[in-house]
Amino acid sequence: MARVRIGPASSDRETLDVELARLRELDLGALSNRWHTLFRPKPPVHLPRHLLYRVLAYRLQADQLGDLDADSKRLLDRAESPEQMGQRAVDQGRRIAEIKPGTVLGREWNGQMQRVAVLADGFAWNGKTYPSLSQAAFAITGTRWNGPKFFGLRDKPTKGATV
Repeated sequence: MARVRIGPASSDRETLDVELARLRELDLGALSNRWHTLFRPKPPVHLPRHLLYRVLAYRLQADQLGDLDADSKRLLDRAESPEQMGQRAVDQGRRIAEIKPGTVLGREWNGQMQRVAVLADGFAWNGKTYPSLSQAAFAITGTRWNGPKFFGLRDKPTKGATV
């Protein structure tokens, strides 16, 4: 009786790599069908091919290698959406843009009160005009600062406060 030699079984990772390569070759219709068999409902019609692929690839990897742990999921659930982050940036920019000429910003630095006057075309400090608040902060400190942050215009809101 002759012995048949069988090589080692392919690892889960090799199988996963092959499946991901197959998935990468599918067109939009085939990816939609694969989505439907995996998740039951049809995919959202606005979802482009590259996002369909990424969601399916993630699901395959999570099924085979394990999904995120509970702590990571909670952390991601608490994170801001890109829309919320964008709105927060717009709100901060608006707060700085709303500073009217004639306003005087103050900050204590190295034991001395530093005052910067907001002008229509820049920021005045110590007899000189600077085009940006960051440049005024640099002149005061000798180090690079975010000007609005240096003057407390971008401080984090206190707990319970809304931005």
